Amino acid sequence: MIHQKLGKTLKNILKLEREPVAIKWSFKEPKRIPEEKEKSRFCRKIEKAMDGEVFYSNLEHELCMGGARYSGLGDESNYPASLRSGNFLVAAGVYKNVPAVQRSWQNNLCIPSDIFQAVIFAPLVNAEFEPDVILIVCNARQGMEILHANSYDTGSHALGGDSGPICSSMAAIPYLTGKVTYGFADIGARRHMELGDDEVMVSIPASELERIVTNLQEMRTKTFFKSSA
Repeated sequence: MIHQKLGKTLKNILKLEREPVAIKWSFKEPKRIPEEKEKSRFCRKIEKAMDGEVFYSNLEHELCMGGARYSGLGDESNYPASLRSGNFLVAAGVYKNVPAVQRSWQNNLCIPSDIFQAVIFAPLVNAEFEPDVILIVCNARQGMEILHANSYDTGSHALGGDSGPICSSMAAIPYLTGKVTYGFADIGARRHMELGDDEVMVSIPASELERIVTNLQEMRTKTFFKSSA
C-alpha cells in the first residue's frame, strides 16, 4: 500500500524516533483487526500504536468522555451533567471556572455521533487499511519542516491545536477540515502519555500525505533544508 511506503519515507527523511500513527474511522467493527485488549483513553491509544500495536477501539474501550465525544463514538447527552459541565476540569486546575470551560469547548470539533462504530489505530508503516488521519509525534524542528512542506506548493497554513484535547485537535479537526494541524498536546495527553517536554504533534489528513512527503523530498535539495539531511 502506498501509504505504508510513504510512512517509511517520511520517517527516514525527518529521522523520526516515533512511528507515525494511522487512524481510521470505521462504520463497522473490523473483522481482520483485533480489538483493543483493555480500556484506555484516546491519547493512550495513540501511544499504543506508536509502540507498534494494531487494533480497533469502540465505545466500550474508551475511558474518557472527551475521547468518546470527539471521536464520535459516544453521544454527549448520555453523560451526566457533572461531566458535561466541565466542572471536573475546574477542580483539576485546568480552567478557572465553568464559563471558561464552556467557552473553550466551543472551539473543539467532534466527529458526529452514531455514524461510526469503531476507530482503528496502527503504526502507519503497518496499516493494512486506508487511513483517514496520520498523527506524528516529533520535535519542534521536524514539526516545522512538515508545516513548511504543507505550505511549499500551495502557500496554505496549518491549524494550531491550542489547548484543546488531542482527540479533537489532532484527530477530529484534521478529519473534518482536511487541514494539517499542529500543537503541543493538551495537559490530559501529557498526563496520560509518555511525551518528552520537547515533543510536539502534527496531524496530516491522509489525502495530503503524498503531497507533503513529495515536497519534503524536493525541499531536501534546496539551500535552507540541505543542512537537515
